[in-house]
Amino acid sequence: MSQKAVALSMPDQTQRILGFGLLALALLVMQVVTAAARGAPETFADLVEKVSPAVVNITTMTKVATQIGPQGIVPEGSPFEDLFRDFTDRQGRPRSANALGSGFVISEDGYIVTNNHVIDGADEIMIEFFDGKELPATLVGRDKNVDIALLKVEAGGALPFVDFGDSDVARVGDWVMAMGNPLGQGFSVSAGIISARNRELSGAYDDFIQTDAAINRGNSGGPLFDMDGDVIGVNTAIMSPTGGSIGIGFSMASKVVEPVVKQLKEFGEVRRGWLGVNIGDVTQDMAQALGMDTPAGAIIRDVFDGPAKDAGLLSMDVILMFDGKDVGDAGALVRLVGAAPVGKTVKTVVLRDGKRQTIDVVLGKRPEPEDIASTSEAAPEPTADMVLGMAVGTLNDELREKYKIAKDVDGIVVLSVDADTNAAEKGMQEGDVITDAGQKPVRSVDDFQAQIDATAEAGRQSLLVLVRRDGQPRFVVLNVE
Repeated sequence: MSQKAVALSMPDQTQRILGFGLLALALLVMQVVTAAARGAPETFADLVEKVSPAVVNITTMTKVATQIGPQGIVPEGSPFEDLFRDFTDRQGRPRSANALGSGFVISEDGYIVTNNHVIDGADEIMIEFFDGKELPATLVGRDKNVDIALLKVEAGGALPFVDFGDSDVARVGDWVMAMGNPLGQGFSVSAGIISARNRELSGAYDDFIQTDAAINRGNSGGPLFDMDGDVIGVNTAIMSPTGGSIGIGFSMASKVVEPVVKQLKEFGEVRRGWLGVNIGDVTQDMAQALGMDTPAGAIIRDVFDGPAKDAGLLSMDVILMFDGKDVGDAGALVRLVGAAPVGKTVKTVVLRDGKRQTIDVVLGKRPEPEDIASTSEAAPEPTADMVLGMAVGTLNDELREKYKIAKDVDGIVVLSVDADTNAAEKGMQEGDVITDAGQKPVRSVDDFQAQIDATAEAGRQSLLVLVRRDGQPRFVVLNVE
């Protein structure tokens, strides 16, 4: 019986061993699948081999004039005259300053993308390819606003090139690879992940991808690749107290760069759409004052002579959608407008008086800043009163002169503010001009009081007010209780 029992137990043990083996194999397969799902590369070598021929090093040469020393030190006819003349001639010859950067080929006929600051002021631009070949380049066009330049070389044949990818689908945590010429060391590769998206540094059109892939001086203008070998960013800047990489690098997103490059190639310049408004973000208290559930869109501070005025957009309108795309904040609207072609009719959805309205706007070409002037209507006769702890008066010539208020600014002026009031807490000051309240123009104290009453009747506790101080618009949310 015992032998039989042992004999019967053998298949059970085999099954258990086999089961454990299958379980271990399943776990191993799951780990491999999970690793693949995370996109963790085993090596970057294949990707490097694929894209390297399209990455270039850029060397620029700028002629620098040298000041000649004081003349007349040696008397004419002196035996030292010829010696000093030779010396000053040598000193006066132009010298050259060299700079290094990176770039990448985007077409087989030799168009190359880099940063504008890499080639800015250069008298000569030389391109070195991965195989060591060197060619001179000419400047096709540049856009200082996004720090992008387009170059062209004549290679006498088809060149390897890379394509732009969609930076919008890139996610924080995705693997990326940077290539370029760091510190003039030649072709170099670094890898990391996307640390953040939609970073802004200083430009109106900024949309940077932040990465911890090592980026150093000389990497400027080089590509940031996704794992498909497409360019999703142009390496532009680093944040560092030492001047070297500390894992905080910034690449201008391809969704900004690609349309700029297209226009540079077609026109030699960037022709950005222009709406003609001064805008700001909608804050939480602004949203509450406007009856919005959550902050969204871009609120208009000022309307200039141009497309927005012609279409009927008003100060304090909140732009929620532009050309079929949601507007998350003011920066998003700036980029959307800038990427739209001049002359296009764009459907613009705004929030006005608590209701959505769709307004067609024909975009113009962005003028120079000094050519942009604000617009407003003439002011009525003066009045004065005490409202929300502020003494306010309707503008007249005397008040304009006293507070240095421009003739094209209309509204009511703050004459004084009680210290222990919400208006004082919110920073209202003597000389401030209230031009709009509750998305309505304010041309008299009665207009202002009417908006306060309407806000209270609607059950809201705060009123959004547009104020001008020293000519600059700003929003203030005042408590009406």
